[in-house]
Amino acid sequence: METMYITHPTSFIHEMGSFHPDTPRRLDVISDQLLMSGLMPFITTGYPFKALKHDVLRVHTSDYFNSLLTNIPEQGKYYFIDNDTMMNHYTFNSALYAAGSGIFGVNAVFSNYVKNVFCSVRPPGHHACSNKAMGSCFFNNIAIAAKYAFEQYKISKLAIIDFDVHHGNGTEEIFFNDDRVLMCSFFQHPFYPYSKLLNYKKTNMCNIPVDAYSKPSKIREIVSEYWIPEIHKHKPEIILISAGFDAHREDDMGQLFLTESDYAWITDKIVDLSEQYSEGRIVSMLEGGYNFSSLSRSVVAHIRSLAKL
Repeated sequence: METMYITHPTSFIHEMGSFHPDTPRRLDVISDQLLMSGLMPFITTGYPFKALKHDVLRVHTSDYFNSLLTNIPEQGKYYFIDNDTMMNHYTFNSALYAAGSGIFGVNAVFSNYVKNVFCSVRPPGHHACSNKAMGSCFFNNIAIAAKYAFEQYKISKLAIIDFDVHHGNGTEEIFFNDDRVLMCSFFQHPFYPYSKLLNYKKTNMCNIPVDAYSKPSKIREIVSEYWIPEIHKHKPEIILISAGFDAHREDDMGQLFLTESDYAWITDKIVDLSEQYSEGRIVSMLEGGYNFSSLSRSVVAHIRSLAKL
């Protein structure tokens, strides 16, 4: 089996209120759709360990880590960081397991147990900066996995692909001008988190803003004309994916028009590149995606492409 599906029970007990779009139900619909798809006999399942403090501190400041730890609320209460980001009693532990799933995935692909991994975990991570939580993100899961891969496996280069409708501002902040990391993304702009736009040609960032209501052909053009040439030049030894599915046309969180076939096409391109430069190594981690139907269908299309099924 080439592909591993990773999840953990703690991802289901972190919640931020019934009104919040990042609900544990997101993971339920993914697992239900995956079962109905008939893919489960062709992929393996992994159960991650908890990231340790020193794993998190490769990316985040100790003051920030300790501030989350000391503000864990009592059961039934919430600690509000901003209007989108709040902790319940279980959030801190859930965030450690979400970060640990990326590390677990890195170990799985470098040990050749599987070629690639999809982590269906919460809370997400790509908005989390080195010193603050935001956008429902507490620890930057992708960044923690990347720093672990550099330290544990002594690689020299990796790529991070982010196809969430929102800009992965935290990942960009953490790796800005780190030449070991190539970050490629598209994101709707102007839109949350209202990031300052960069001239990516002067950095290791290939993060391309797109207008609301841009067609899927525009996204495919960005992948073909910007991402792929940069990845060919960078030659990453592993590819990490911040896999947000809220650019789907059925997701009211954004105003882009992707479908599951577009996510499959993007994933196929990433798989091809990983086989050229990374021995097939990919660790993909769930970010956004809030329409239950389009999210679950898109994740299944993504996993199907990862597994070449």
